[in-house]
Amino acid sequence: MSSVDKLIIETPEQTSLEFPLAGIGSRFLALAADTLLQTAFFAALAIAAALLSLANLFSAMTKQWVMAILLFVFFSVQFGYFALFESLWNGQTPGKRWTRLRVIKDDGRPITPYDAILRNLLRTVDALPTLYATGIISILFSRENKRVGDFAAGTVVIHEKPLEGVGSIWEASAPQTPANAWSALPQLTLEELQLIEAFFGRRSNLDPDVRRTISSQIADRLGARLGVVLEARPEAEKFLDYLARQRRNSARFG
Repeated sequence: MSSVDKLIIETPEQTSLEFPLAGIGSRFLALAADTLLQTAFFAALAIAAALLSLANLFSAMTKQWVMAILLFVFFSVQFGYFALFESLWNGQTPGKRWTRLRVIKDDGRPITPYDAILRNLLRTVDALPTLYATGIISILFSRENKRVGDFAAGTVVIHEKPLEGVGSIWEASAPQTPANAWSALPQLTLEELQLIEAFFGRRSNLDPDVRRTISSQIADRLGARLGVVLEARPEAEKFLDYLARQRRNSARFG
């Protein structure tokens, strides 16, 4: 479901994820940056084609083949740029990365190459009749700021905002908290253990930022009940893993 400029996802882990939706302004800025990169590439391609046409290094037949290859590269970049980057960069292009935007599925999962191709095949429809008029109208009248390609692929474009006080789960520099600092904690209830295990069961399929958000929200919820402040649990997933193992071990040997 969504509210004004916000996508709210109810997860199986009993947490609500909120993502600020990208509006026309930020999406246009990302598109402008990507278009500038494409234009620079096309200019370099045009210069290369001009030099080849003037050079006498190739026969007429070879020169035609080279020009055909350059033309193929031109159309591949024109129509494949967005789909390729969004497939390889988990929903981002250089422009989206610069403006901190990302394409995700409606339910918070990462997009697949199929989603990236589908939403960008319809970019030509969004561009009709000119200056992305169809796409702009679609975004303005959509509750989730979707253009036509987003409706077809089941995707949304969100703003990425780092969580305050929470580092990436892959940061090697994150402070390490010894497990014995948590050894005196009360045990989890069965429902809390099931909540953590439900998250662990699907975390590998989640977008990294969605994964980090869910783990942090669950850790905040359990930390508040157990009396563990944020500074004592800088790595949410390690904290959850310890709590889950403690609860399983007590059930096994209790």
